[in-house]
Amino acid sequence: MTTKIEEFFNEDIKLPSPPGVALKILEAVRQEENSFDDIARIIMVDPALTARILRVANSSLFGLPNPVESLSQATALIGTNALKNIALSFVIVQDFQDVPQGSFDLTLFWKRSITTAVAAETLAGAVGVNDSDIFVSGLLQDIGTLVLYLVDSDNFAALLDDKRVNNISACEAEKKQYDFDHTDVSYHLLSTWGLPEEMCQTIRIHHSEVKKNICNESAVLLGIANKISAIYHGMNSGTLSKDVHCILEDGYGLSPEQVAELIDIVGDKSREILELFTIDPGDIKPFSQIMQEANEELGRLNLSYAQVVLELKQSKLNADKLALELKLANDRLRDLAYRDALTGLFNHRYFKDIMESELERAARYKNPLSLVLIDIDFFKKVNDTFGHQAGDYVLREVADTFIKLLRSCDIVARYGGEEFAVILPETTACSARILSQRVRRGIEQLEIHYKADTISITISCGIASCDFTNTKMTLEDFIKQSDQALYRAKRNGRNRVEM
Repeated sequence: MTTKIEEFFNEDIKLPSPPGVALKILEAVRQEENSFDDIARIIMVDPALTARILRVANSSLFGLPNPVESLSQATALIGTNALKNIALSFVIVQDFQDVPQGSFDLTLFWKRSITTAVAAETLAGAVGVNDSDIFVSGLLQDIGTLVLYLVDSDNFAALLDDKRVNNISACEAEKKQYDFDHTDVSYHLLSTWGLPEEMCQTIRIHHSEVKKNICNESAVLLGIANKISAIYHGMNSGTLSKDVHCILEDGYGLSPEQVAELIDIVGDKSREILELFTIDPGDIKPFSQIMQEANEELGRLNLSYAQVVLELKQSKLNADKLALELKLANDRLRDLAYRDALTGLFNHRYFKDIMESELERAARYKNPLSLVLIDIDFFKKVNDTFGHQAGDYVLREVADTFIKLLRSCDIVARYGGEEFAVILPETTACSARILSQRVRRGIEQLEIHYKADTISITISCGIASCDFTNTKMTLEDFIKQSDQALYRAKRNGRNRVEM
């Protein structure tokens, strides 16, 4: 799994670096002596951070009997590790506020993460689990989701559509797309940042720990905390509430009243802590109030059971249909971003992206790869003789002919003007020449009928190829060598293929 993630985060896709202050705090914690003095010096450089930490120490999250007025006092009462985790939390959340959001709701992401952290801390206290890192574990448990969006936003948006339409979990959708999920990315990122291995491992397995497991109770609590957070910020509050009740009643011996009170406490504390992170908590009502309002609404509706079931079924059908239509619309939009409007072929942007991917794959598996640049001979004469509309028609006919003559695995793009590029995966120089000659002859024999005119054209082809056994080539190398071969084909009389 780690190898796949490392391959994904190659030299072109960089993992986010930890904030500078976070690095200093982590380094101070690793020192065995005077760790508090070092942490305090780092924190006090930033008065705003110091003030926030003191406000958290005085919040209901810790419930201290007397006000805390200094960092030294806070450390004495809540401990060095808790102080470190609060500081890290503020620094990391603040550092990841200014990211391009697009279709990703960053505010909702941090609302859920902070509520999960509060729920994890509250749960640990309620069931007697001693884990001083559980707040920051809850905060960062889904950081891999944010990272995947930041480094691969287009594919991640498509993944979210797939999740909604097929009603699968985020982890299932991610594994289908990447062969790993966001918990693996979280583990890889936080390990790279140097966070404790035990915390990283807890985050990695929290989605799989569905039952009480003495091997890693913190992971179990993170899973439950995630459900409690979803009660306040998700869509299936009723179902999630039942799940939380079952787990805490059966696994930890809490009464239904204790579980309901715990969920309410998390809502109250989350409102307070979200404001400390300068995130609008919105309308987080106590869960007991949400359930009471829902019951009152059902009473007012006075509908029969059969009517309710029928309406729910129809609503689900409508929602599924809408989700599918939205996915198709988003697919079309993504496709348009990579398509040339005139010919329908892939555009120059897509050509560069996919060529880079094919280069990486060829280099990894030592497969041959070829590139053909194609130029229509004397195309200006077509425009001058028959008009630019005829020229556009010729370009579309040529594009259609390329698709018919090439293999399904070959990738054809409009490179610009009357020039085209064809990527030939796993294709040797000899096979690339044969394919190019077939395309050249096909265009030569093509009769293009435009209005009352018959237009005949030819093409010139320049090929570059590499087998990646003893040599490697970059995208720039391929384009340069293909371009030189194309120029040679033009110079040697056109309507020909040159290597």
